[in-house]
Amino acid sequence: MEESILNLKTDLFTLWRTSIKSHIIQLSKYGIFGIIATLIHLGVASGVIYFFQAGVFIANSIAFFTAFMFSYIFQTLFVFTTSFQLKKLFRFFLVQYGTFLFSYILSNIIELSNAYLHTALIVVIMPLVTFIIHKFWTFKEL
Repeated sequence: MEESILNLKTDLFTLWRTSIKSHIIQLSKYGIFGIIATLIHLGVASGVIYFFQAGVFIANSIAFFTAFMFSYIFQTLFVFTTSFQLKKLFRFFLVQYGTFLFSYILSNIIELSNAYLHTALIVVIMPLVTFIIHKFWTFKEL
């Protein structure tokens, strides 16, 4: 009896440890693709402004769409390893746009004297929030 309880505890610990490890790996992939998407956004916006003398709004709109599609494709395939579905694309957009609006509102509500610290908090907190929402809602199998 004691041996079976010990085996159960060992199995649960192993399951918990591998689960935590897989979540950390998944979160790391999410972060890497997020950084790449940000660099794509910066590169496309800069290129559109430089080569086409476009305004900031047009350049950032094109850059957002490009980075958004990159992010959706790579997160679908390599982070959450699921299938492409229009409903998931719509959810992905809602989360990305919704968290953008939320971070804007949050940054207006929370006034910090140091603008760099303020920005750093948003940059750290919002990706974690979006990861959790994507994991348990956006990419949940339908």
